[in-house]
Amino acid sequence: MTMTSLLGLGLRLGLLLAGLVPLQGLLEPGLAPWHPGVLRERKAAQELARRNTAFGLKLFRKLVAHDSGGNVFFSPFSISMAFAMLSLGAQDSTLAEIREGFLFGGLSDRALHEGFSHLLRQLEQSGPDLSLALQNALFIDHKLRPQPQFLTDAKRLYGADTVPADFHNMEATARQVNDYVSQKTHGKITDLVRSVAPGTVMLLVNCIFLQAKWKHEFDPKETRQEDFFLSTNRSVKVEMMSRRGEYQVGHNDQLSCSVLEMPYEGDVTVTFILPDEGKMEQVERAMGLDAWDGLMVSCVKRVVDVFVPKFTITGSYDLKRTLSYMGVSKIFEEQGELTGISPHRSLKVGKAVHKAKLKMDERGVEVAAGTGAQTLPMETPVTYKLNRPFLMILSDKTMQSVLFLGKLANLSGK
Repeated sequence: MTMTSLLGLGLRLGLLLAGLVPLQGLLEPGLAPWHPGVLRERKAAQELARRNTAFGLKLFRKLVAHDSGGNVFFSPFSISMAFAMLSLGAQDSTLAEIREGFLFGGLSDRALHEGFSHLLRQLEQSGPDLSLALQNALFIDHKLRPQPQFLTDAKRLYGADTVPADFHNMEATARQVNDYVSQKTHGKITDLVRSVAPGTVMLLVNCIFLQAKWKHEFDPKETRQEDFFLSTNRSVKVEMMSRRGEYQVGHNDQLSCSVLEMPYEGDVTVTFILPDEGKMEQVERAMGLDAWDGLMVSCVKRVVDVFVPKFTITGSYDLKRTLSYMGVSKIFEEQGELTGISPHRSLKVGKAVHKAKLKMDERGVEVAAGTGAQTLPMETPVTYKLNRPFLMILSDKTMQSVLFLGKLANLSGK
């Protein structure tokens, strides 16, 4: 499985932050896990992860309501993190709107930013079986003079570097940003920014790149071409992977859906949600925090014959429009109250683009790997077959943080 998520924002500001840097956060390195500062950060991160989940589910409901028959795929963590970083420079009603729209209300500034700093440090992993990288970059026009405190905090808390850019040469700047994005996503996303609007002086780019190997891989020899039903009387052929394994599985009667949780190496899992026939809209409307909390209650570990289609999905969103569904609009308007970034200019977010991409296959990753054996108890297996539209949630189990949310409604590629 390979996933990338990208968020690009254009502001009337001149700054560039690029590169993957070690995140240091607020605390001194080497502090013991029971140090009061570490415990405070961990508590803030846990609360923030829960709020990010609630925000992601709320945004998911808004997106599917505006496109009931289409695919949806995005990273709520990526979007929240980028706007949390922007809130370092927001003031007054703009700051209040960000806090309300992203469900940060009631959190102190310290808890908000310490929480994200802790999440970033805990989530980043690099290894042969699981690689999760998160990068923030600020591309800033060389004529802009941002507040030193904003740059310091963006670097210290969010690992953001600044990179100078010439926004008078808009084509060259767009190419510079896209080259950066392509490098950070290993060539998976190459066209995040198609153009740079006149008057832009800063671009904020946020990237999440995830490669994960199934804990128990599918055997490519067992993959068969089967029907995926787009509707009752319309189907397309897909490459259907299959394997028998022991997983958490069950039926949630309250939501009218079947649930399956499959682990990747490390702490990442995918939760598949298959609505009962004709119940997709009911499940979509109910997908709030309470539903997420109760999703696995009915699940037990069973031997399961799993059938999952191979697919690639890309989600691309104009966040200026998307976040208006959530009541966030002032930051995109003139007099956007971003004086914490630059007190001498009237700044606004001119462009906000979010792009996420997922590829799922037998191995989980694009590199070769051996198939892991799994000893199964002697019991009659249940069948879990994703052969009609379904939902999926990628999350980190340790931090209880939702990384990606998706709805697979159309696998025809059209």
